[in-house]
Amino acid sequence: MKKVIIMFAAAAMLFGACCNKQEAAPADPAEVVMQNILNRKSVRSYTGDTIPAAVMENLLRAAMSAPTGMDIRPWSFVVLSDKSQYETIFEGNGNMKKFMESGAIIVVCADTTVTRPTREDPDGPAVTRPNPMWRDDVAAATENLLLAVEGYGLGACWTACYPFENTMAPVRKNLGLPDNVVPYAVVPIGYPSTENSPKDKWDPSRVHYDRW
Repeated sequence: MKKVIIMFAAAAMLFGACCNKQEAAPADPAEVVMQNILNRKSVRSYTGDTIPAAVMENLLRAAMSAPTGMDIRPWSFVVLSDKSQYETIFEGNGNMKKFMESGAIIVVCADTTVTRPTREDPDGPAVTRPNPMWRDDVAAATENLLLAVEGYGLGACWTACYPFENTMAPVRKNLGLPDNVVPYAVVPIGYPSTENSPKDKWDPSRVHYDRW
């Protein structure tokens, strides 16, 4: 009888373990990605808590995984956390409150030039010329950054810097950016201090099939 009870208990434990394993099964990857995109929102109020270095690195890895024309990768990122410098770096910027509350700020920068051989002479010397696609590339990098922020349960807000000279000038000067580099966006990142809900922006009237 004792042997039967032990066998029954072992079977019950095994069944329970299998059930728990099934419950813990990973969600559909496509659904996880879709929900992350749909849940992204602009967060403008933060707790001020520091963001772990490993998380920050992964956010930047995500940003650098964006598509880029001709694989030029014109982006660079300045990571800021010294709040005593913010008043100077972002002089006259109306977003100072959320900057000061954030755990860190990433300034997304873009090299507006490209230096490489021309298509006509791919084996020739490198030539520096304007990169007409830099805006598209850094916009994609910024969106990747925001989606990664959402995935980590953090909040962020895409704050425009380019093309407004009054906001770009102090950032250029105080961060020591080269003449060919544009401060494209300022992205404060932090742990949200309030509940934030995404907007449902789905609008079927904006979709056209086969032609307008």
